[in-house]
Amino acid sequence: MANCITRIIPNTLTSCNLISGCIAVTFALGGRPEIALAFIIIGAVFDFFDGMSARLLGISSPIGKELDSLADDVTFGVAPASMVFNLLAVTEYPSFLEFSRPVLPFFAFIIAAFSALRLAKFNLDERQTTSFIGLPTPANALFWGSLIAGCQNFLESTPYIFYFILLMIVISSYLLIAELPMFALKFKTWGWKGNKIKYVFLITCIPMLIILRLSSFSAIIAWYVILSVFNNKCKK
Repeated sequence: MANCITRIIPNTLTSCNLISGCIAVTFALGGRPEIALAFIIIGAVFDFFDGMSARLLGISSPIGKELDSLADDVTFGVAPASMVFNLLAVTEYPSFLEFSRPVLPFFAFIIAAFSALRLAKFNLDERQTTSFIGLPTPANALFWGSLIAGCQNFLESTPYIFYFILLMIVISSYLLIAELPMFALKFKTWGWKGNKIKYVFLITCIPMLIILRLSSFSAIIAWYVILSVFNNKCKK
């Protein structure tokens, strides 16, 4: 009996991630980005612990891997895309593009498509055991969720912000599948040597969290990408 319960723990946590993502989508489309962001974060917590529990319990299965990717695409792909969709549906448009308002918001779901592609590549890429190649989907979701939840009024009322949103959709979608090595916050040792970039990142995140509050994650993810690019140049 205990063994049966143990086997279902990772998949149960993954399912909780999926449910969190579905709830986030509902609030995103309902114009409540702050609650949607909260459930994206809750989904990320479940995503962290499902992998941890599978490793600790020595449980791995093909169905668990597939379920994990499905849950991640909902929580970290469809949910942030839904937030962007709702934003594009209510934001100000240039007068000559106003006629396309019923159509253009659907471009937001490019994020969900590239998130799925990123997850599929990750499942097949054996290089990503200690670091990442391309922007992880949870990081991309936190960027969009934090940006929209923290700056909603500014984004909705600022003229021509539409162009910025479309540009960021293209950039973030590219970063998801780019052949760009990005460091992971995994420590083999706690010393400064070999972990310098990680400690610099963590230390500089503290003032961002204090000053920017709800929108801090968008700045932190942007800083993470910049540091990863800088780190790669230093290694070369």
